[in-house]
Amino acid sequence: MTVLIVDLIGAAVIALIVWYFWLSKTQGIVAAATSAGIQEIRVAVRGGYSPDTIQVAAGRPVRLVFNRQEADPCSERVVFDAFGVSAELPEGEDVPVEFTPAQPGEYEFACQMGMLRGRIVAT
Repeated sequence: MTVLIVDLIGAAVIALIVWYFWLSKTQGIVAAATSAGIQEIRVAVRGGYSPDTIQVAAGRPVRLVFNRQEADPCSERVVFDAFGVSAELPEGEDVPVEFTPAQPGEYEFACQMGMLRGRIVAT
């Protein structure tokens, strides 16, 4: 009986971890429009992207200003595969990344190793 209880608790913990890291989705932050009409938001890079979910309007230019606040080599570069854009992120410097999501949808961005992840939700 004890083995069964331990197995059930283990399975529940594994399910919780899977949900937390891969299945849960946050609402995200809405990018503010500048006077030039560019949707802009600052993204801190420290063990992940903060915010990691950003809402934008499709068809309008987006500027994400990344600031890497750690020395972890995984976070040295951010990659936006859907837009063919990537950028080096020197520690402590603001690095703007610009693109325009033409169609509504979800677009992922990640570090070059794919360990740190974020997403753009274009509506």
